Amino acid sequence: MENKDFAFSKTNFMLIGVSMLIVVVGFLMMIGASSNETQFDADIFSAMRTKVAPVVCFIGFVSIVGGIMYHKKNKE
Repeated sequence: MENKDFAFSKTNFMLIGVSMLIVVVGFLMMIGASSNETQFDADIFSAMRTKVAPVVCFIGFVSIVGGIMYHKKNKE
């Protein structure tokens, strides 16, 4: 079987996979109890939901771009 040069290597796919996992963790951090018409839950304004989780998602999205752009240097 001949060796083909693909756009992405195994390393790219690993980086993208880990980055997607980071994004999912960020979205899971935003999940929680919600308020309705009869009951108010102040936890919807917690620092984890409004500050930490969006930053984690942003880091994950930037890491996805980094995983796509990653290219191993040739030693020739």
